[in-house]
Amino acid sequence: MSALSPPVLMLGITLLVLVNLWTLLSFRDDKQRAVRGDRRILEKTLLWLALIGGTPAAFFARQRFRHKTRKEPFSTYLQLIAMVQVGVIGGLGWSFAA
Repeated sequence: MSALSPPVLMLGITLLVLVNLWTLLSFRDDKQRAVRGDRRILEKTLLWLALIGGTPAAFFARQRFRHKTRKEPFSTYLQLIAMVQVGVIGGLGWSFAA
């Protein structure tokens, strides 16, 4: 396989940054809603944001806002998503190296 072209690589990085920003803001917003007693963001929405690339922001936001750190099964699902993503990235790296 050939390496990705710079414009495609930049687009991918930009999308990842935007998804992580969206994820971070969503966790912050959900925490604020929880404190106020307002309607919350669905856990499945937060997990989908992690699944589409927002995992780093999800883990950061959990610690930064002290939000959903002990919530089960949310924590387990988030860790599973992270493990699958690491496996996929490792597999892609392995295939590009070969």
